[in-house]
Amino acid sequence: MSPSRLSVLGVSALLLAACGTVPDDAAGAAAAAAAPPGVLKIDTSPEQNRIRAEKVEAIAAEVPAEIRAKGEFLIGTSTFEPPLSFVADDNVTPIGVEEDIASLVADVLGLKLRIEATSWENLFLAVRSGKYTAGFSNITVTEERKDVYDFATYRLDQLAWEVPKDSTITSIAKPADVAGLSVAVGSGTNQEKILLGWDKQNRAAGLKPAQIQYYKQAADTYLALKSGRIQAYFAPNPTSAYHAAVSGDTKIVGTYSGAGPTLQGLIAAMTQKGNGLAKPIADALDALIKDGTYAKALARWGLSNEAVPESLVNPPGLPREQ
Repeated sequence: MSPSRLSVLGVSALLLAACGTVPDDAAGAAAAAAAPPGVLKIDTSPEQNRIRAEKVEAIAAEVPAEIRAKGEFLIGTSTFEPPLSFVADDNVTPIGVEEDIASLVADVLGLKLRIEATSWENLFLAVRSGKYTAGFSNITVTEERKDVYDFATYRLDQLAWEVPKDSTITSIAKPADVAGLSVAVGSGTNQEKILLGWDKQNRAAGLKPAQIQYYKQAADTYLALKSGRIQAYFAPNPTSAYHAAVSGDTKIVGTYSGAGPTLQGLIAAMTQKGNGLAKPIADALDALIKDGTYAKALARWGLSNEAVPESLVNPPGLPREQ
């Protein structure tokens, strides 16, 4: 999906809601050590101590000769919000699940990882021109993008239903499940479009309408959720799953494809069209999935529910806009 970007203030608010204040290294270590059982401890230091993988010679040999000769895996990412890609405590170093997956792929391919944070727009231009070896930035496969780029998938593109930890709501999977609920959603987002469609179906079926509310900041949404002013929050899964994992205040009671009811959306590494790199990246990801390293990387950021069973090269993407 194109990232549902928060403002700088919104990013800060989400970090505050999720992790307390943004700490220096010492304070961060102390906060992690003090985290209660069942709450995910997040390393936000620039060092990261990432999970690493071994080079697989047969897969490394698939890398195009020109890239092998450079020995570098230069990836572009657009830092916008945790746990996808954001800056560490030094306010400079890009960290997150995107960087972790890219690091593992680089290991398997026997290349040295270099990460460059850039704007969302420039990311696409730089991959298309060949400046970046690949883009790792929560990029959804679409049919239009496949005209210009190649893709190797590594996460599900999911939306999530988040409710208070002690909520009696156990599952939201279909329109009837939101009938009569007070629900928060971002204005102008894909999830708002889906929610409004569900509510329309419910009204037509004679069910109670949902009470849809909008908040500009994530912190305001979570305060409303905690106080009981809303019963559920429909948002991109990465940020919701991360918040649930690091706060311990909420839980995920359902996920829904970001592509809608007829297609499972997929997040992928994006490469220059026809440069021969998508297949070795996919093969590297399959090796990481098989040996369990991939699962550990997702779990590190609370995103185990976005795991894929295999990496696909250029699968069906979101349909072209009419």
